[in-house]
Amino acid sequence: MNPVVTQPRFGAGGVTASEWQSGVFDCFDDMAICLCGTFFPLCLSCQIASDMNECCLWGGSVAMRTMYRTRYGIPGSICNDCLCLTFFPTCTLCQLKRDIEKRKAMNAF
Repeated sequence: MNPVVTQPRFGAGGVTASEWQSGVFDCFDDMAICLCGTFFPLCLSCQIASDMNECCLWGGSVAMRTMYRTRYGIPGSICNDCLCLTFFPTCTLCQLKRDIEKRKAMNAF
């Protein structure tokens, strides 16, 4: 009998590790997303939630970011997600939206 040494994770089936497609502070890589995040963060949050088939209220949440990281095998922690959203909420939302758009362009979303 083999002991279980790891717990199953959401998205663990065949997902390889990857990285964010852009950094938290690469906001100027996509000016449209940057401006939307700066002046209309709730709108950007709802766009993110819609992209992920979730409720609009969850677009800018730690849970949404953590779920996205887990789904694509991006290293990190819930603590890091929480800190990013607490201290750099606009930059973090923009990073998530840029990542979604880049994965869509690569047909990997």
